Amino acid sequence: MDAVRTHLLRRVSGILTLLTPPFDHTAQDPGYIKGYPPGVRENGGQYTHAAVWTVMALAELGSGDEATELFHMLNPLNRTRSPADVESYKGEPFVIAGDVCAHPDHLGRSGWTWYTGSAGWLYRAGLENILGLRRHGSTFEVSPCIPSSWPSYSIDWRFGRTTYDIVVSNPEGRCQGVLEARLDGGLVDARAIPLVDDGGRHSVRVILGVGPQSRSEPPPQTSVRDVATLSGSTEGPTSPRPN
Repeated sequence: MDAVRTHLLRRVSGILTLLTPPFDHTAQDPGYIKGYPPGVRENGGQYTHAAVWTVMALAELGSGDEATELFHMLNPLNRTRSPADVESYKGEPFVIAGDVCAHPDHLGRSGWTWYTGSAGWLYRAGLENILGLRRHGSTFEVSPCIPSSWPSYSIDWRFGRTTYDIVVSNPEGRCQGVLEARLDGGLVDARAIPLVDDGGRHSVRVILGVGPQSRSEPPPQTSVRDVATLSGSTEGPTSPRPN
């Protein structure tokens, strides 16, 4: 990750490039990406798939401040906050661009928008890696990696006929580590909270801190089926509400 910060991350222009330098005047042949001009798409531009994986990696390393910083950098809303930004980006603010140009003549210009692959990864990075909500069959976990400046946040999760009101409190200004988790007032393991579809409304309260439930090992991988369920129209989480 130090190499990413040193060579690929351009904070001033808000771009996280795929590689550097681009393949241009060289006998090396990496394949079709050399057909793009230097700084465009996979040839040294920002390829958003890989940029999102950087966010996920930072969260897994416990760097909640930096993971969220880069998440906001990739958010197209933040590329269209002024008329000058709009003129530079030239893309829709409500969909993900699969690539962003790093070429000096088109610096910061969006490429292929409405890119569902990158959108899906960014959704997972925000929901699973930063907010920490992951489903594991008949249980789910809340293991966040958030900015230390967040005092709390909440998620309303509709699962079938059931709603889970999830509130995470951060009294010590931490990025990660669960001190305590409660389901409807009773203590539970934050890594295995029971998940039922009983038509009711359940309260989940999580407090960050140093304790027995602090993240000490990588959580189980979420399966493709779980992701499809979370993203479904009747069983997907709603948008989180930062407090």
